[in-house]
Amino acid sequence: MPKIKTNRSAAKRFRVTGSGKIKRNKAYKRHILSSKGKKRKRNLRHGTLVAAAEVKNIRKLIPYK
Repeated sequence: MPKIKTNRSAAKRFRVTGSGKIKRNKAYKRHILSSKGKKRKRNLRHGTLVAAAEVKNIRKLIPYK
């Protein structure tokens, strides 16, 4: 069986936790931050887990992580 190439853009965006779940960063924290509240921006700092519907597709992109 040949090796599978890792999708490099996905490898930079996702991390696998110790229990095997996939972690991602939240969106909407790049620009136009003045109109967003402090609490909203603070909550965007923390990572979150990928939705269950997307996990299968992301695992194909990062097979060796």
